[in-house]
Amino acid sequence: MDNDAYGHANNAVYFSWFDTAVNAWLIDQGLLEVESGQTIGLVVENHCNYFASLGFPQDIEVGLRVGHVGSSSVRYEIGIYAPQAQTAAAQGHLVHVYVDRHTRRPVPLPAALRAATLALSGEGRVMTSFGNKEKE
Repeated sequence: MDNDAYGHANNAVYFSWFDTAVNAWLIDQGLLEVESGQTIGLVVENHCNYFASLGFPQDIEVGLRVGHVGSSSVRYEIGIYAPQAQTAAAQGHLVHVYVDRHTRRPVPLPAALRAATLALSGEGRVMTSFGNKEKE
C-alpha cells in the first residue's frame, strides 16, 4: 500500500507520516497516553503540498513545528524530507482539537501540552527519521 501504481508513495501515506510524527513527538514529551489519557487530540483538518517523489523502502526524515496554539487546538506543521535533503519533498499541516476522551467535547489544552507546543512554535523544529536503516 505504501507505493502507488506510479512507483512513489501514495498521497495517503504522507498523512500517515504526519500523524505518526505528531503522535511520536507527543508520546516522547509524555503528553499522550494513547489508551488511558483523559484528553485526546482529534484530527479536524489536514493538508499537504507535494514537491518531489519519495517511495518505499526509502528512508525519510520529518521536520515538525507548531504553527498555532489555540485554546483547545494546535496546528502542527510538517515537512517530509529525503535523508539529508535541504528542501522538503512535501509539506503540510494537521490540526488537532483536544477533547475529553469520553464526551468528545473540546477542552482547554492541558498546561503541559500548551507549554510544549508553544516551545515548538515558530522556528523550533524536531527531526524524526522513519525507515529501514538501523539507528546509530
